[in-house]
Amino acid sequence: MEKEIIIVDNCSTDGTREFLKERKNHYKVIFQEQNMGMSNSIRKGLAIATGDLLMKQDGDLEYDPQDIKKLIEPILQRRANVVYGSRFLTGVDHAAWNYRHLLGNKFLTLVSNLVTNMYLTDMETCYKVYTKEIYNKIKLKSNKFEFEPEITIQFAKHKATIREVAISYHPRDYSKGKKVKWWDGIHAIWTIFKIAYLH
Repeated sequence: MEKEIIIVDNCSTDGTREFLKERKNHYKVIFQEQNMGMSNSIRKGLAIATGDLLMKQDGDLEYDPQDIKKLIEPILQRRANVVYGSRFLTGVDHAAWNYRHLLGNKFLTLVSNLVTNMYLTDMETCYKVYTKEIYNKIKLKSNKFEFEPEITIQFAKHKATIREVAISYHPRDYSKGKKVKWWDGIHAIWTIFKIAYLH
């Protein structure tokens, strides 16, 4: 399959910016002039994407790109227009990870399921593949870590056909640059109710 790679540098300070400037002729690269938040970076990248299927990939490789082949299969088979890669479906081994993060993810998924009446096992997963057609129907506005609940509620509102597949997961901790905090969960819950009932 033909692939398009868009890299968004969210004003990094670890040498990534300089690395990308040397290679900007090989990829589509967006350089943020200041840190605008994760969701803002994702929206900027999606805005210039031209492919029929869209997804994001965090640079830390907690998620294995080899799983992308499994994610796109249900769409190619016309069984879905959105596919979530679940870290909690059985059959895939992964490293033990922060138990409080796991409980937080499961709680946010529960709240999302109650609001949307959709059964998902991992709403907060980074790995979501969706068609350009369904993405063009939704409007995203968040800037920080609210991307996952925001796009999930939007998919539900537009009656997307969603499937989940099991994926592997290689968690990192705060010593390795993990940035999400407990209050991001509060923002996520607010986003779920705001998008579901106020928009």
